[in-house]
Amino acid sequence: MVFYRCTQFIGNILVRILFRVKVIGKDNIPKNGRIIVCANHESLLDPVIIGILFPRPIHFMAKKELFKNKFLNIIITALGAFPVNRKSADLSAIRTSIDILRKEKVLGIFPEGKRIIEENIENAKPGIALITIKAKSPIVPVLIQSKYKIFSKLTIKIGSPIYFNEYYGKKLSTDEYRVLSKEVMKNIYSLKNNWEE
Repeated sequence: MVFYRCTQFIGNILVRILFRVKVIGKDNIPKNGRIIVCANHESLLDPVIIGILFPRPIHFMAKKELFKNKFLNIIITALGAFPVNRKSADLSAIRTSIDILRKEKVLGIFPEGKRIIEENIENAKPGIALITIKAKSPIVPVLIQSKYKIFSKLTIKIGSPIYFNEYYGKKLSTDEYRVLSKEVMKNIYSLKNNWEE
């Protein structure tokens, strides 16, 4: 984690020079224990920014294509990321996710599975609900608001943890998981109106 913390420290300085950063709702982040950080995803910079500004180290699920570049593979693996095949139900990525959470660490996932410009909760993938229920982990919703233009606003809004306790130990259908994942996305997008910027 030394490499992660050093990268985070340097990144924090750079981000605050390049953007007008505002982080709202930091008190909603549990200081310890397993959590899943779920955010909207419009830019390639989103995981970088969350990783820099979030106080706890995050293990991001990232598309497997990123790991094909040897140099990038070394960097993002050292930062705790792991690959997922977005074109199929990647059981290996799901197992890795659950293992990370069972070690009381932080998992980072973009519930829409890819960059999405138009807001639409129908894009939510069922995997996020499956993972949170199987790992018995709360979800911390995060909304990123930025166009990433130099010296522009960069606002991160962090909501209260979401719990699906009533579903722990139950076997749900794919459609039922998808409905719960949509609830997560709905919660993320609702953060737009929760606080004044």
